[in-house]
Amino acid sequence: MRVTLHEVSKGRDGQSLPTTSLEFHSGAVRFALAETEQRPTVLGLIASGRMRPDTGRVTIDGDSNNKALRRTIALVDAPDVSDPHPDITLAGVVGEELMFAGLGATPLHARRWLSQLGFGELAGVPIGNVDPAARVRIMCELAILREGTEGIVLVAPDRHGGSPDGWWRIASEFADRGYAMLVVIGGSAAVALERMHELEAINASGPIPPLVLDHAPGSSSGDGEGYRDETPDTDTQTDTTENGGER
Repeated sequence: MRVTLHEVSKGRDGQSLPTTSLEFHSGAVRFALAETEQRPTVLGLIASGRMRPDTGRVTIDGDSNNKALRRTIALVDAPDVSDPHPDITLAGVVGEELMFAGLGATPLHARRWLSQLGFGELAGVPIGNVDPAARVRIMCELAILREGTEGIVLVAPDRHGGSPDGWWRIASEFADRGYAMLVVIGGSAAVALERMHELEAINASGPIPPLVLDHAPGSSSGDGEGYRDETPDTDTQTDTTENGGER
């Protein structure tokens, strides 16, 4: 599966999202740089087929099909759209997602699911207090429970703090499992990832493909992949009824 954003923008003169082009596909992780409070979510909504751009188009395997995008791409942790309230316990978040996935969703089911993932001790912790890397792992694992999910758009994991190394490697692991991964990040996280890559390149015995970030809103767009790359709609409203509306 390959998702391509062809010169998309949102808002008058691109205020919500300047002209942006990028691509992400199965088995690879792509990072897109989006600054300001609003733009990461707008980019995530457009990339996952939940918001129509004002200019440009989004295609999945060459076709413009927002329904297919919504069905196959999970929008994860997008601020004000699919991020859970910070005061809800982790078990509460898990129970809701289990219900949407058509699975047993009682508190017992949620605790068992967390225990199987290795986070059983966090069941009663408000999700706003969960370690950033654990949060990303749990929410991405919940996202792929829904039938038909082939890709994830993870929005602004860097806003939760902690080292980018945690969620970056988790996104890479999901790519290794065959999912298409797009991670929308800010400038500080991009710099940190570049430094991490430089250190790994120095310590590596062989060549490592370069880490190139997509400078999506307001910047020039790169064509490279992340270094682990081995290989109803309206104009203003979002659609949260299919595949990950509340995740």
